[in-house]
Amino acid sequence: MKPSSGKAKGRRLQQWAMNLILDRFTGLEEDDVTSRSMGAGGEDVLLSPKARKKFPFSIECKNTERLNLHRAYDQCKANAGDQHEPLLIVKKNHSTPLAVVDAEWFIRNWR
Repeated sequence: MKPSSGKAKGRRLQQWAMNLILDRFTGLEEDDVTSRSMGAGGEDVLLSPKARKKFPFSIECKNTERLNLHRAYDQCKANAGDQHEPLLIVKKNHSTPLAVVDAEWFIRNWR
């Protein structure tokens, strides 16, 4: 796969996550949730303070056929720092996107 095709796949997943958040949480405008350009460091989906109050996660997206899950989650944690909960969204061709969060955090916060 050409690098441009791989980046396009990643961009589509970032935009999918961005649109899902905008559709789910009322009161958010398009500029409250944006997709970071490919190759830029940090979170893949940028949230305004208003969006962060409704969805307090730091999002990393990986759209690939082969993935080192723990390395990808470590990257997500590094981007999140101590301020936000890391959320890794993974997808491969012909599969449903999956969300990966820390299991202890999930059990503690499940309502």
